[in-house]
Amino acid sequence: MIEFDKVGKTYPNGFNALKDVNLKIEQGEFVAIIGLSGAGKSTLLRTINRMHDITEGKLTVDGTDVMQLKGKELRRFRRKIGMIFQSFNLVTRTKVINNVLMAKVPDLSFIRALFGIYPKEDRLAALEALDKVGILDKAFVRADQLSGGQQQRVALARTLAQNPQIILADEPVASLDPVTAKQVMEDFQRINKEMNITILLNIHHVELALTYASRVVGIRAGQIVYDGPVSDVNEEILNNIYEGKLEQEVAG
Repeated sequence: MIEFDKVGKTYPNGFNALKDVNLKIEQGEFVAIIGLSGAGKSTLLRTINRMHDITEGKLTVDGTDVMQLKGKELRRFRRKIGMIFQSFNLVTRTKVINNVLMAKVPDLSFIRALFGIYPKEDRLAALEALDKVGILDKAFVRADQLSGGQQQRVALARTLAQNPQIILADEPVASLDPVTAKQVMEDFQRINKEMNITILLNIHHVELALTYASRVVGIRAGQIVYDGPVSDVNEEILNNIYEGKLEQEVAG
């Protein structure tokens, strides 16, 4: 379980990105976080794996107070949490399988990591992860020869190779065309259902959020203004989340 208890985040410049956030997310949920640009969506995600530190309240993951973690404990904790970005973050001039295997680098000895020597079981796990996202046939192709959607699937496979309990996805389909975005969202949905991995996903595309997620969290100016099943979301709720600016936000 992920639990935010009166969590706040104030940046050094004084900007309050999160205000009094109370939120519980159970293992295996697929939650879409929606709201205007600058509402606090990315900050909310990045506090979970301590990319950003909270400044108020308490944040726990499976009963662990994340702000108390340091050094090896923090690194071990982060291994349970996969992170996917809009920009894919691949080494494009190397093979797809090598990109996936990078998830295993923290588990290698210095010499093995230096020379890229991976155990057979790691290579098999990387191939299995690629198979789960439907691009096993691209394993030995250079990453820069793939489409944007295929590259995002490589990023997802790399995360799966960590064997995570939680996947955080920060606008993972923002740079993809509509058809490819749906395919990637289908991958997230299937992985969530088949592997019981908790998925928290920030997304601008409200229609995709309502189609593939099971729960929606709406954020406005750092505060949660809606939290419930997608089936309950209506025009009034969306207008409240987006302050009546939904069309402008999507266009932007």
